[in-house]
Amino acid sequence: MGRQWYENGKLLKKKNTFTDFIACAQYVIENRYCTKEKLCIEGRSAGGLLIGAVLNMRPDLFKAAVAGVPFVDVLTTMLDPTIPLTTSEWEEWGDPRKEEFYFYMKSYSPVDNVKAQNYPNILVTAGLNDPRVMYSEPAKFVAKLRDMKTDANTLLFKCELGAGHFSKSGRFEKLQEDAFTYTFIMKALNMIPGFGSEQS
Repeated sequence: MGRQWYENGKLLKKKNTFTDFIACAQYVIENRYCTKEKLCIEGRSAGGLLIGAVLNMRPDLFKAAVAGVPFVDVLTTMLDPTIPLTTSEWEEWGDPRKEEFYFYMKSYSPVDNVKAQNYPNILVTAGLNDPRVMYSEPAKFVAKLRDMKTDANTLLFKCELGAGHFSKSGRFEKLQEDAFTYTFIMKALNMIPGFGSEQS
C-alpha cells in the first residue's frame, strides 16, 4: 500500500498496527466470515508483539492466540544497546532513551500492559538460544499473565531448549513443532476432546 502506509505504522504511529489488526478482526466478525468463538491469531517475533498488544487491548475478540518467540518486553529490550538488533531497530521503533519514545513504547509494550481481565487461550513459545528475542521476554510475559489474568483459559509456555529464533532445524522437527501449534489451536476450538478450562 505504499511508503506512506508503512510510515504510518512505525515510531510514534506504531499503535496503528494494532488498531488496524483489531479493525480487521472486527470486520471478519461483523461480516460473519468468522465468530469470536472461532477466531484464532498467530504471530512470531515482531509479529508476536502485535499478538501481545492486541491481546491486552481486545482479548474478547479471540478464542486463541499463538505468540511465537514474541518481542513483548519492548522497553527493556530497546534500552539495551548490547542486544544485537537494538540500535538498528531504533529507526523502526524509536529510541526509548528519549522521553517521548519511552512513554509511547510503554503505552503498548505487552509486558507493561497486562491487566486483570479475561484473556483467550494462549500459547507462547521461546528458544533458549535465541539471540534476537531472549527467552526471558516471553517468560516474563507469561509470568505476568499468570499472575493477573482473571479467566481459567489455558496459558502454555513452551521453551525449546535446542532452538534459537527460527525454530528447530530439520524437516521432521519443524513438522512436530507445527503439529504442536495446530493441536493447541484445535483443542482451543473444542475440536479435540479433553481440552478443559483448567489453567496449565
